[in-house]
Amino acid sequence: MFNRLVGKKLALVDDTPGVTRDRREGDGSLFDLEFTIVDTAGLEDAEASTLAGRMRAQTEAALDTADLAVMVIDARAGITPLDRHFAGWLRAQDKPVLLLANKAEGRMAEAGYYEAFALGLGEPIAISAEHGEGMADLYQAIVKHVGLPPEDAFEEEDKSEPTPEEVAAAPLKLAVVGRPNAGKSTLINKLLGEDRLVTGPEAGITRDSISVGWEWQGRPVRLIDTAGLRRRARVTTKLEKLSAADTRRAVDFAEVVVLLLDATLGLESQDLRIADQVLQEGRALVIALNKWDSVENHGELYRGVARALEDGLSQVKGVPLIPVSAATGKNLDTLLKAAFEIRDLWSRRVPTSRLNDWFAAALERNPPPAPGGKRIKLRYITQARIRPPSFIVFGNRLDELPDSYQRYLVNLMREELGFMGVPIRLNFRSRENPYAGKPRR
Repeated sequence: MFNRLVGKKLALVDDTPGVTRDRREGDGSLFDLEFTIVDTAGLEDAEASTLAGRMRAQTEAALDTADLAVMVIDARAGITPLDRHFAGWLRAQDKPVLLLANKAEGRMAEAGYYEAFALGLGEPIAISAEHGEGMADLYQAIVKHVGLPPEDAFEEEDKSEPTPEEVAAAPLKLAVVGRPNAGKSTLINKLLGEDRLVTGPEAGITRDSISVGWEWQGRPVRLIDTAGLRRRARVTTKLEKLSAADTRRAVDFAEVVVLLLDATLGLESQDLRIADQVLQEGRALVIALNKWDSVENHGELYRGVARALEDGLSQVKGVPLIPVSAATGKNLDTLLKAAFEIRDLWSRRVPTSRLNDWFAAALERNPPPAPGGKRIKLRYITQARIRPPSFIVFGNRLDELPDSYQRYLVNLMREELGFMGVPIRLNFRSRENPYAGKPRR
């Protein structure tokens, strides 16, 4: 139902009960209505200390902030004792409630639909979230509670490149990724100052990528928690494959990605693979060493991880490495400050005149090679886009330019134009020879 209303496959869907564990927010729409919709974990009657109990606490917290609650039942399965229990709980809350009888396509759902009247939540709305049936009835029911939107509520989205001022004012889209049990959800809960995400000693609690709005020192932030990523060979279940794909989509959405390492385990090859994926997607990267309060020999550990990152991420020099503690809050302000700074670098546009002055000096300092005695001519450079910074070099015979010279340009650009720690895209485009393919006289 959540995916139907947001128009994207954001929430994981599987036949396994209890797939959703955290509450997940999305921008939903239904015809001309626009709203924030919150997907919650299935309600279970369990002790507060258990995983099911912690999931239920998240659902209760979501209801506290909602304007309208929607209870979804499975019309094919009919009314269960838990449906009756939680319908009674919802009736006791001071919130308007809509009752949706889902999977109502076909005759198999008729008995369950009529049975739903017994829940005391008014007339159920027959829908099929999978097939999009009953959406008009749902629209009418929502309008009764919230009214119609104003006619001028929606404007066309501006697709132009953001100015530096607009970048600074926009929410920082910050995703936290890493291996299972690195402390990603705990870190976000510490930043928010509340138990917004389900945490615990169990590995792999987070399955969906959960996005939460927040402010840091008056600046808006969109925090994105993700499922832990294991080596591909160890991912065997369909649900874990879906979670891993959801994490990759979260990286695509983010501007800056924090790779959270477990300092008690050090740097592993899987951490480098995750970092490489982030950089291949063109995202800005910050690396945080979590559980810093639980390790000894801080200086030796930090230097060892820094050296390993320098060797393993040689394609991007200068990625920030920050020791933190999600449990105590140590250095979390430093982490946020680094994330904002690297987003500014990731969004920078170099003036064309300065860029070509730098380019001319770089060629004079180290001219391109001349394979076979014929010079490779690099004529000029232009910045094609930002986020990530992408450049095009124009010239002749660029297909013969060795990789070592391309790395020379990228590394020099990083050092002298201020792109340390940021992925750079450098493309080469040769001018077409007007006489190519024509017979000689």
